[in-house]
Amino acid sequence: MSFNQTVGPPRERLSRPRLYMGVAELHAQRGTCLRAQVGVTAVRDHRIIASGYVGAPAGMPHCLDLGCDIENGGCIRSVHAEANMIAWAAREGISLHNSIFWCTHSPCFNCAKLISNIGIRGLVYKQAYRDNRGVELLINQDIRVNTFQRVLNA
Repeated sequence: MSFNQTVGPPRERLSRPRLYMGVAELHAQRGTCLRAQVGVTAVRDHRIIASGYVGAPAGMPHCLDLGCDIENGGCIRSVHAEANMIAWAAREGISLHNSIFWCTHSPCFNCAKLISNIGIRGLVYKQAYRDNRGVELLINQDIRVNTFQRVLNA
């Protein structure tokens, strides 16, 4: 068989948006909070440069071990996926500036404040968080925010 021959029927190539959101969804499955499985992927120049998921601070017990610690409708035992990714990237010296965040959920208000300070170009989310103040903050900072469905339909 020559190198140029195909085996089997042709397949459709996975689109970049589906790849980026798929990686975020895969990372969400690694999360340790029982309340929400959230994942995020940072992309710059069509390359994944960082990712994160919900989990307890390093060395602390996870919700899987002790259960969630709920306060004001959310778990305070866990670090949100966006904050985890930002912290890891900072520790490793990876700049997230000018990246696009692909999130399984829109960010909470506190994560949106962190995200805004990084200087990202945009954010795409699949599912809305229970409080839309995070999205409003990003939009007011002139950060392009889109739903995943809107990106797929563009």
